[in-house]
Amino acid sequence: MKPQKLIGTLACALLIGMPVIPVFAQTDSVDLDFNYFKNEVQPIFLAKREGNVRCIQCHTRSSNFRLQALEDHQLFWSDEQSKMNFESASQFVLAGEEPLKSRFLTHPLAVSAGGDAFHGGGKHFQSRFDAEWRIMADWVAGAKNRREPREVAVRIIQTNAASDNATVIDPATNLVVGTITDIEIPHGIVGAPDGSQVYITNESLHSLDIVDARTMRVKRRIPLSGRPNNLGVTSDGSKVYVAIMEMPGSVDVIDIASMTNIKTIPVNGAIHNVYVTPDSKYAVGGSIQTRTINVIDTSTDELVWELEMSQGIRPMTFSTNEDGSTKNIFVQLSGFHGFVVVDFDKREEIARIEHPPVPGEEAHFDGLQGAPAHGLAVSPDGKTLWSTSKVYSHVYIHSLPDMKEIGRVFVGQHPEWITFTPDGKTAYIGAAGDHVTYAVDAERMETIAKIPVGQVPKRIAMVLMAVD
Repeated sequence: MKPQKLIGTLACALLIGMPVIPVFAQTDSVDLDFNYFKNEVQPIFLAKREGNVRCIQCHTRSSNFRLQALEDHQLFWSDEQSKMNFESASQFVLAGEEPLKSRFLTHPLAVSAGGDAFHGGGKHFQSRFDAEWRIMADWVAGAKNRREPREVAVRIIQTNAASDNATVIDPATNLVVGTITDIEIPHGIVGAPDGSQVYITNESLHSLDIVDARTMRVKRRIPLSGRPNNLGVTSDGSKVYVAIMEMPGSVDVIDIASMTNIKTIPVNGAIHNVYVTPDSKYAVGGSIQTRTINVIDTSTDELVWELEMSQGIRPMTFSTNEDGSTKNIFVQLSGFHGFVVVDFDKREEIARIEHPPVPGEEAHFDGLQGAPAHGLAVSPDGKTLWSTSKVYSHVYIHSLPDMKEIGRVFVGQHPEWITFTPDGKTAYIGAAGDHVTYAVDAERMETIAKIPVGQVPKRIAMVLMAVD
């Protein structure tokens, strides 16, 4: 391609917001990068794409491109296995040349996009703009790192507790813009601060599933010490803390750089929810069984104090002092229709707020699962506390710091967790009984959208997601 034509093509693509497909000049100096292959390309072979079998199902047995089989206990390949996969894939690549010259890239690509006429494993990619295909094409071109994303966007992710997926919502439009699949019984959800990855706990496989934000596919599953529930991430994105809902009680620590479980911290009781405080100095876990709040120092990953409450610990959230340190823990308890307030420094309960009945609203007691109130969040400006009631299908809004009720909004049957957009203008609440997510105008205190999602939506989070 002539230089002038190439420049014009790139300019046009950029002007209309299309991702650019690289054009490669033949070279003798391009080396295929093993680490990029291991961490970015290999997850594609394990990913479940709708209508297709996973690559690993065929390529461990009867094909020239041979992948190493995983043992029953394995969720990812060892370094030795990865090197063997790398050598096998490299045989079908012309490094540094135009992508359609490499059989590794053309075999799974649709014919209409320049792919081979036939692939026994079917066509996995319909376009050369497919994010996963581009990851492979970049590897063939000699990439050592992922390309920069086109943008990093705010998203609301709703996990669907009785399903195998999580719903991705664009808060600018309140429309569903994607679905993260292949996570059976997804529980907690948090995002990497830089928008590169999403972390979801997988109750079925007892794993922390790391999702590539751009492809919306699971790229790695980290084995955990037991059945996980909720999780928290540090503000620098270096560590994820995972609640293990099994006695005698523990919190797993995941090092994100190495994608490994580096420590299991013993605590007092099976942990339902764990959160990282706003200043990232502590991870706070709550146990239903032992009725204890467990506080972990994130600099040492050791339990530093605990507090026994009157009932089991359900959702929690925090208020902060002017210097950003933790002031109070707001706690919902088993069997209590409201929340309590714990002074973080004094380590004692200082207030208990019970939600009153809603006039004209029938009380619901079926399926409460021991938690009449099961969703708490402090608004980004720190001025209001929101608490959901499964009994009366409302979210109760209290001003801070005086904790006076200032409003209520109907948010469907069995409302659960709450999150906000970064500017605090919109709150999102999963209505587990209605299979929708409510969007609520936080200033006017009224519903502005009901967004259909999956089965039994519970945990929800605002995350940043990189977009190609």
